[in-house]
Amino acid sequence: MNVVDRIKETAKKQSLTLLTVSERSGLGEKTIYQWNKHSPKLATLQKVADVLNVSVDYLLGNTDDMHSNTRNAGQSTEIDLDDALHDKGVVMRFNGKELSTKAKKGILDIINLVDGDEE
Repeated sequence: MNVVDRIKETAKKQSLTLLTVSERSGLGEKTIYQWNKHSPKLATLQKVADVLNVSVDYLLGNTDDMHSNTRNAGQSTEIDLDDALHDKGVVMRFNGKELSTKAKKGILDIINLVDGDEE
């Protein structure tokens, strides 16, 4: 399976079209299709991987683990949600777009409400 097929398959599982993936990645409409003939640049492929919430290695077929991260191999990943939502250098994305400070505050308000720890 080549990179375009892997992207198509992953997008389909998320009910996304290649056009939608291209738009959210900031690419031209036919860019992904062109990767059948020419290899994509790593930075461009990373944009697609970010939109699909998978690793570049997965798109390249180097692993079947969608979220493979060789930098953290063998280590547990822990994110302090409080720090992340209080905008301490953590970039959070949803549908390929970075969350605004207002969105992060809204999420934190909901968590506090559900958890009973209202400030």
